[in-house]
Amino acid sequence: MAQYTDSKDSAELMEEMIQLRENVYREGKETFDRWEPGIKNTEFVDSARNLAFYLALRRRDIRELQTALMPWGLSSLGRSESHTMDNLDAVVESLSKINGEKEDEKKFPSPDSYFQGSRNLEENADNILGKSPENKSSRIMVTFPTEAARSKKLVENLLKEGMSVARINCAHDDPKTWEKMIQNIRKAEEKLGKTCKIMMDIAGPKIRIDRLYTTLKKPLLYKGDSFFLTGEESLQNFYGNEIVLGCSIPEIVSSLEEGETVLIDDGKIEGEVKSVKDDGVIVKVKKLQTKKGVKIKAEKGLNFPNSNYDVEIFTDKDKQDLDFVCRNADIIGCSFVRNPDDIHAIQDEIRKRLSKKKASNVALMLKLETAQGVQNLPEIIVTAASQNPLCVMVARGDLAVEIGYLRLAEIQEEILWICEAADIPVIWATQVMENMMKTGVPSRAEITDAAQGSKAECIMLNKGEYVLDVIRTLDEILEKMQEHQYKKMPRLRALNLAETKESTTHHLSNFQSD
Repeated sequence: MAQYTDSKDSAELMEEMIQLRENVYREGKETFDRWEPGIKNTEFVDSARNLAFYLALRRRDIRELQTALMPWGLSSLGRSESHTMDNLDAVVESLSKINGEKEDEKKFPSPDSYFQGSRNLEENADNILGKSPENKSSRIMVTFPTEAARSKKLVENLLKEGMSVARINCAHDDPKTWEKMIQNIRKAEEKLGKTCKIMMDIAGPKIRIDRLYTTLKKPLLYKGDSFFLTGEESLQNFYGNEIVLGCSIPEIVSSLEEGETVLIDDGKIEGEVKSVKDDGVIVKVKKLQTKKGVKIKAEKGLNFPNSNYDVEIFTDKDKQDLDFVCRNADIIGCSFVRNPDDIHAIQDEIRKRLSKKKASNVALMLKLETAQGVQNLPEIIVTAASQNPLCVMVARGDLAVEIGYLRLAEIQEEILWICEAADIPVIWATQVMENMMKTGVPSRAEITDAAQGSKAECIMLNKGEYVLDVIRTLDEILEKMQEHQYKKMPRLRALNLAETKESTTHHLSNFQSD
């Protein structure tokens, strides 16, 4: 909260609010007018308009104004996501009444108008992710293990315990295995009288170490060490380095410049490009997540958070997988989305495989796991949702590596807000209840994390031995949180803690008389 300031009178606040409202409307309309010609999905028009107004509002620092409104019992403007202009109008109208102004044409927004955005979001979530379970606003998505292709009972139990969406990760297994998984889902639906959406997640251009050259028996990197990173298949020169790493996407290496950051294995190693050569770059290790050396292995992930590299959103394997995915998936998941051009490429590939109508009806799930993707989120949303039903996944693993762990908490909140303003459902993902998934016992931190995830329309679980126990626990958490919170809005049910117990009253009276 902003620092406490001298209180403002209602007339002064009225002038500030009117000016704010006019500026937000003007800027928001300019943005929406730029977007509108490209919006083919008519159901997204009102959502895009509200997003444009919300962005105009959030370009401003209104913390002092928020604080000044509070003593008057008025909206702090902090819950404007789904109804930006209606919220501003309501505050202006309330100040008008406080100031004793005569009745004119200005009126409070109708309840129907005020809550239309929330209804749009709920309807979009139901259509894309399936109907939300009773007493919960969040659904549960489960990543299928290979075993789900062999075990009808496992799939049946997952659906029975509360799975609403099945995630098939196309980075693993093959079309024959995926087909058996889908058959088991359909059989379980029929047996249990339930429905389950199928989300097939295209692997995308995952950047990895695909080759390791070294003269060392145990290739370890320590702080201060250097290594050579290349996209070349063969090298004539190691430039004095004992460890050479090959990058799975060569064009990225050629785009690197001095001073840029290179992260290995989810940030366990942080390096900086010190020198650029014709066939690669020399990288110096700046930080390690351990005081000991870190062993280097092929297949470990690479991240380049400061680099503005350009690679195709689909690999050759992805395009082959899309042939199966477009025929069978309810939702197509797309990884490493960075900008609107990636969205156009995704939509073009889908249109090659489906009729125009089917291509526009298939839902997209965009995984936010790069810094570029977060920076371009509003334009990405408008580009995608203008053509297709859309949901967004906060892929917190790669995203934390890209933007830094310290920024993850604030960024995931901002993603939730932006998506709510556009009526776009969100999936909360990566390492949810991971300890319980492996051991059967949850940690305190992951229970809190799961509760935080209830702000999203869906929470994704990875595979694990105790997946059924985790679903039951998560389902209970979501049911309890439903009573307390919706998005940023606390739900003020009667609190047991607020009740004055007879024993407490007795102790207080004794204390006061002492």
